[in-house]
Amino acid sequence: MSTNQQTAWDSPGQAAYDFRSDYVTSPNIAMLASIINTSLLDDVMKEDPTTNSFQEFIAQLTGHEDSLLVMSGTMGNQVALRTALLAPPYSILADCRSHIIGMEAGGPSTLCGALMQGVAPANGHHLTLEDVKRHVTLREDVYDCPTRIISLENTLSGTIMPLEDVRAISNWARSQDPPIHMHLDGARLWEAVAAGAGTLKEYATCFDSAQLCFTKGLGAPIGSIVIGNKAFIKRARWMRKLLGGGIRAAGIVCAPARVAVEQIFLGGRLRANQETAKRLSKLWVSLGGKLQHPTETNMIWLDLEAAGIDKEHFADLAENAGVKTMRGRLQGRLIIHYQICDRALEALANLFAEILKGKRDYLQK
Repeated sequence: MSTNQQTAWDSPGQAAYDFRSDYVTSPNIAMLASIINTSLLDDVMKEDPTTNSFQEFIAQLTGHEDSLLVMSGTMGNQVALRTALLAPPYSILADCRSHIIGMEAGGPSTLCGALMQGVAPANGHHLTLEDVKRHVTLREDVYDCPTRIISLENTLSGTIMPLEDVRAISNWARSQDPPIHMHLDGARLWEAVAAGAGTLKEYATCFDSAQLCFTKGLGAPIGSIVIGNKAFIKRARWMRKLLGGGIRAAGIVCAPARVAVEQIFLGGRLRANQETAKRLSKLWVSLGGKLQHPTETNMIWLDLEAAGIDKEHFADLAENAGVKTMRGRLQGRLIIHYQICDRALEALANLFAEILKGKRDYLQK
């Protein structure tokens, strides 16, 4: 291949017009360069220096002893939950809207045999200690299924769980006898940190285990990581192996993931996405639209029902305007990522005006 030949790594391509998620980004040329220059040894045997260095880097960044590379956020959550659950009966308490309940193919039940306790937050925004105390199962009567894990998600639907509430739940869970394991689905924790809600260490050290994703928002082509203490990660390696997650030339995954963390997260690129999302939300509201959830990070939730438009019709209009939006589930969700271009933002703004002007014209008849 000629050195001046254009490749898919040289530009965002279709990702520049894709609002479906922040995992639709295209890996960039710096990530390709990292793959070309990476080591290619076996991580199952812990021999790959790029992987070992990266796992140490993430552990230090989050204030934990160790970490373990996994192939996806779902795998990371399931490895962590399976590692923490030792002997049934056991249950997992989580927000009823959480990814581990509704978006992981029933993994906690199928892989762990765990009873899921889905809790709707009383404040409509995030779980509090009062919610946890109201729904947790502490009794160990023969009829009961004790809560052994409290799993929180941050961000959840783009909204931030305040550090104060995370700490309150964590301190209480760890004071129980036996302590309740605290797990974090932190696939988008980067966004909460970028918004100024707390540091990575402040959030991560509230948990006994956490999963962080390198594709959501950060733009890596593949990979997530599980963090915890050394004993936990040692056992997690067994669980990863059980799920077929052992990686041979693991540097191919870790090298671009490190570029993503350093270039996008530590490089301060996420904040601009959040500001763009808030501007678009304000535009939608100023035109008469409503939101399903507040826009606190890079995720916008349009209330399409209130706007009088079918979600599939909205997706069709968006496609005609040259941009992609989610079809099927996750109605009205738009996500801003660092590769979205100005032309896509302009097209979306014009679409907002077209939809809501049409509603006003109809109501004025």
